[in-house]
Amino acid sequence: MKAIKFGTDGWRGEISRDFTFENVELVAQAIADYFTRSPLPAPRSPQVIVGYDTRFLSREFAQTVSRVLVANDIKVILSNQYCPTPTLSRAIVTKKARAGIMITASHNPYYFNGIKIKGDFGGSVESDVTEEIENLLGKNRPKILSWEECKESKNLEVANFLPDYKKSIKSYIDFRLLRSSKKKWKVLVDSMFGTGNGIIEDLLKETNIKVTTIHSEQNPLFPRINPEPIPKNLKEAARLLKNGDYDLAVITDGDADRIGALRPDGKFITPSLILSLTLLHFLKYRRWRGGVVKTISSSSLIDKITQRYNLKLWETPIGFKHICALMRKEDILIGGEESGGIGYKNYLFERDGILSALLLTEVLCAEKRGILGIIKDIEKEFGRFRYDRIDIHYPEEKKKGLMANLKKNPPSRLIGKRVVEIKKYDGVKLICSDGSWLLLRLSGTEPILRIYAEAGSEKEAERLLGEGKKIAYRT
Repeated sequence: MKAIKFGTDGWRGEISRDFTFENVELVAQAIADYFTRSPLPAPRSPQVIVGYDTRFLSREFAQTVSRVLVANDIKVILSNQYCPTPTLSRAIVTKKARAGIMITASHNPYYFNGIKIKGDFGGSVESDVTEEIENLLGKNRPKILSWEECKESKNLEVANFLPDYKKSIKSYIDFRLLRSSKKKWKVLVDSMFGTGNGIIEDLLKETNIKVTTIHSEQNPLFPRINPEPIPKNLKEAARLLKNGDYDLAVITDGDADRIGALRPDGKFITPSLILSLTLLHFLKYRRWRGGVVKTISSSSLIDKITQRYNLKLWETPIGFKHICALMRKEDILIGGEESGGIGYKNYLFERDGILSALLLTEVLCAEKRGILGIIKDIEKEFGRFRYDRIDIHYPEEKKKGLMANLKKNPPSRLIGKRVVEIKKYDGVKLICSDGSWLLLRLSGTEPILRIYAEAGSEKEAERLLGEGKKIAYRT
């Protein structure tokens, strides 16, 4: 069994190997101990919101967390059904709770589960909090009630968080625009057997957007796919688009805090392009201004747009908690990561795949034309950016050696181009003289090496990925 370690977005482990009821009790007790010794942020109430996703035993793990917290005399409001992570975040803010705990492994394979910890602001807590919780693991033996005792306690409330969440979405999206659109848009929605199922469809039912859904049933095995909206998991959606008459496909991951999208021809719209489309929509149609945050793995297209509109740009390590921290301190218009997590001004300090999907439909209605034409105009104005990523299994024992060697002896050229800049603060990013780049970074939650590349053409991006694999296998 591995040591319990929090990564970029919580703790995750294999069910029955690492993620066990015993370990969940240990983590819940450490969280309870952290709450007990930490001052309550004003004007927050001492209650904690607990939610869970559609994975195997997620409800039971959420009940276990609740049983431990209630035994420690902490008030718990537990979701009465599986729910998206942003729904939990909205409940934290609406109910002025001190924190939230979400049982989810997000986009990981079906045999994983995990715990995300949200602060009183609704977003992921920073590393200093999870480090302190890690230090408290095992300090005290878990206090725990039976589920029957817990249900009878005055410290447990069971509630439905979805109505307030949908209300917040309705106040953010321009549904009047969606209803008045002269064109009848056709959108395919894929919720990847996750918590987003039925929500987008319900919100769009009274608009001029016709929705077709796939993978909307609950299935903890996520058959044939991982619940991560990347091209290899979207083959069925891509096939339907190629053979059907759709304007767009939108996809939410397992806990619905990330988005993916496909063009009418079935080709993938990268999250960086989704962010760019939404950013330009905010600037042109909502007349909003503010800074922009992207992660080290995001497209240089975002840099070009911020330069053109004279917007301040921040670049952070991977992990939405870094974006969230900036959104809380600065006037941020939009912030997002390459994996599809995007946060917005005048909303939660949290990413939201459902809101992101609905904003794309708002873009279509505002532009009054198809997504292909909009993308073509963006390329004409800002240039072509072709982005790709591969994940390869990488042994734990080789991880340290790879990064140490790459930082010490980085290549001076990639695919015949001179490397002019090297960033080492989150993995190693090699930037070439023409702006193309290669990033190698180890996953914080899985034994995986992620290799990212961007260039002016698909062929060059593929060649850069090939260089990345060579570097990895040489170690």
